[in-house]
Amino acid sequence: MGSGFSTSNDVGSPRSSNQQPTGLGDLPENCVAIVLSYLDPPDICNLARINRSFHRASSADFIWELKLPENHRILAEKLMFYKGSYEPLGKNDIYAGLCSPVRFSGGTKEVWMEKEGGGICMLASWKGMKITGIDDRRYWSHIPSLQSRFHTIAYLHQIWWFEVEGDLEFEFPAGRYSLFFRLKLGRPSKARYKTTQQVYGWNIKPVRFQFSVSNGERATSQRFLNDSNKWQHCHVGDFVIKDSYKPTKINFSMTQIDCTHQKGGLALDSVFICPNKLDVVW
Repeated sequence: MGSGFSTSNDVGSPRSSNQQPTGLGDLPENCVAIVLSYLDPPDICNLARINRSFHRASSADFIWELKLPENHRILAEKLMFYKGSYEPLGKNDIYAGLCSPVRFSGGTKEVWMEKEGGGICMLASWKGMKITGIDDRRYWSHIPSLQSRFHTIAYLHQIWWFEVEGDLEFEFPAGRYSLFFRLKLGRPSKARYKTTQQVYGWNIKPVRFQFSVSNGERATSQRFLNDSNKWQHCHVGDFVIKDSYKPTKINFSMTQIDCTHQKGGLALDSVFICPNKLDVVW
């Protein structure tokens, strides 16, 4: 009787001297991978450092398939490899590759995937925009600066007719996005945070920001520029992408064309597009 069950003498008995204690490394890798699939990518990467078992489990394709945009094959071919060359790579390698910033359009645009949510972010430098008088040094200067990811800022000395236009085209993953102009009042110095104040004309009439998307969406906003102490991210509006596999074209502009007064002392860096849930703090 009682065959196959522990007797009362077994309860609480000490381990055999050659029996090793169990730990996290003894968990089945498939179970660890399932748990990791519910975490954000930064947490997965941190836990992958615990031991070899967690490291192997963190590389499971099904984990990263859930984190990648649905059009990640198009993005990988466009930003990382030539067509088909990404196939031998694991999904975690593709995720890591897409998170690395990539320049295109002659170095005037930069795109990357944000690590936490898997959304696409893009910067369009002023260098790729059409700006009234940009090549006339009476009006504009091109200033080297560490305050820009493109390491150069366009600084406006003075002008009557202020107009900036640009466009871009890209296969944005489905989702809701926000568009910002990144600018600053005052001439940035070579130091990272100091600014020399030579600002005038921006508090008389508002600046008009607008964009149009190839899917028919448009947005317009107006604002006075009066904060000269920090970089501003002027929010133009939001738009929605539904088709991840079709290139989306966006035209954007920033104007103040009231010729009754001059404007000056404005530093222009870029246009920034990101998922609208992302906090813009840089």
